[in-house]
Amino acid sequence: MSTDNMKNQAVSFRRKPEWLKVRLPHGFKTKDVIGLLNDKHLHTICSSGMCPNRAECWGAGTATFMLCGNICTRNCRFCNVSTARPKPLDPNEIDEIAASISKLNLRHVVITSVDRDDLLDQGASHWAAAIRAIKERCPGVTMEVLIPDFQGRHDLIDKIIAEGPEIISHNMETVRRLTPSVRSVATYDRSLGVLAYIASKGVRTKSGIMLGLGETKEEIVQTMDDLRAVGCEVMTIGQYLQPSREHYEVQAYITPEEFEQLGNIARSKGFRHVESAPMVRSSYHAEKHIH
Repeated sequence: MSTDNMKNQAVSFRRKPEWLKVRLPHGFKTKDVIGLLNDKHLHTICSSGMCPNRAECWGAGTATFMLCGNICTRNCRFCNVSTARPKPLDPNEIDEIAASISKLNLRHVVITSVDRDDLLDQGASHWAAAIRAIKERCPGVTMEVLIPDFQGRHDLIDKIIAEGPEIISHNMETVRRLTPSVRSVATYDRSLGVLAYIASKGVRTKSGIMLGLGETKEEIVQTMDDLRAVGCEVMTIGQYLQPSREHYEVQAYITPEEFEQLGNIARSKGFRHVESAPMVRSSYHAEKHIH
């Protein structure tokens, strides 16, 4: 992959290569999932984040559930989740998520959340209660939790670790140089510190980045090295897709061949599992990451 391609290939919001065309969700199981989510008034990052894998995941009867509502206190330039003053936490949310997981007969679930900097504990107690409820009501279900940075507070991260999810994930999102331009409030070093703390507790740790924001190959490889240095075991690498004209502009569409090359580099650095392809998102094939 050439550095010039990564740096200089400006791409129109309207123009996408053939490999990024996405099927719309369809099929019986997809209707089941959508119907259940609507009935329970639940939020998923699949919808709120406009994930391009909605068709594949919903067609297989899986979804990534989002805690703490669907309004975020941060305003990251890549993210399609709404930013505003959040509503109070819904006391019924946890019960509805656990009931939905049971009804859909899921074997592996991913739980994530918006950032809740408005709360004294950033939602960590709500998180812990949700993990506990799912484990109690859905025995045998394995779980990945994709957590916010909790402002780097170890006491809040400990609440999550104590509930024993199989994987704790926290996304770097992009390389060090671009972090201030792309992310809101979060910092590169704070995110590395969160991952380092989780790994130090013996929990399988996972992170992901998006490509096409203007990063170079050298910066991507450095991010891999930084993740391995703090004990991260699983990495996802996918293409950034601009949700709207108001969001951060795509600088390049990375080819499938380039993604394959980067995946091989990551594996050579010792990651236990790597997903690297244009359509990969952090929860893609998540069930494979626990083995």
